[in-house]
Amino acid sequence: MAETGAAPLPQTPPARSPLFRAEHFVWLTARVLEQRRFAYHFLNGGADAVETALDAYRNEDGGYGHALEPDLRGPVSQPLHTGHALRVLDAIGRCGGQRVERVCRYLTSVSAPDGALPAIHPSQRGYPAAPFMSIVADPPSELLATGPVVGLLHRNEVWHAWLFRATDFCWQAVDSLEKSHPYEVEAAVAFLDSVPDRSRAQAAADRLGRLVREHRLVALDPEHLDASPVSPGYAPGEHHFPYDYARTPGSLARAWFTDEEMTRSLDFLASEQREDGGWPVRWRAWAPGTALEARPMVTVEALRTLKAYGRPIG
Repeated sequence: MAETGAAPLPQTPPARSPLFRAEHFVWLTARVLEQRRFAYHFLNGGADAVETALDAYRNEDGGYGHALEPDLRGPVSQPLHTGHALRVLDAIGRCGGQRVERVCRYLTSVSAPDGALPAIHPSQRGYPAAPFMSIVADPPSELLATGPVVGLLHRNEVWHAWLFRATDFCWQAVDSLEKSHPYEVEAAVAFLDSVPDRSRAQAAADRLGRLVREHRLVALDPEHLDASPVSPGYAPGEHHFPYDYARTPGSLARAWFTDEEMTRSLDFLASEQREDGGWPVRWRAWAPGTALEARPMVTVEALRTLKAYGRPIG
């Protein structure tokens, strides 16, 4: 008889299912953190193991570093690393408590007077970074870095003095968007999906959806990608699809696309699984190690998106 309170046994997906193939790929190639995340989301793994793996990237200042985001190398804390850590904690239901209070103190220390975060803090200077990531002495305020962090903190009902200023910055940045690019729009959606003022968020999302379609920031026909433009500065083939904006059916961005458009994009996402079981990285690869680390991350997120939309994965 099983011991009361014992952890559930790991689930084994059917052989040759997308999940089975992805599991082999993850065990073969992934960092411990992505292995633990895969186990949590798909194999009945525990949240404690994910937190323990994430702790390896945490610094004394409350932020996260150590190449948690593979395109930024070195030990120093960075807003992009820290935002990534919050996404991991949110996904396992652990985005709160003293850990997040320390994160907020770090975010306060690196924010601008308007409350915004830079994408890359100057402390990155001297450590390797992707060539498409600019390191400057006085970095600008970035919705790209601030929006997802503020959205996650609101989603988890975290309150901190810094958050009020950062929220005001995000509203101003979203409301003033006239031209944009896919990653900035994704950051705006992450903010709008969780900010408390839902009627204002709905109105802002409606306007943003029109901007995305008018400026052709989304590839709506995966079978004819040559006809879809890629944003300036992006890698060849670095297209963005409906599922990139609406990662779950509950996202405000889901209303931007018809059922047919969303179905086509999800069919394409499912078809992108490679023979080795992993999904490809679409952004520019600049070093062999970063691409190896990024593919398991992309694979976990692809499976989570397909699962959120009820697609069979195994």
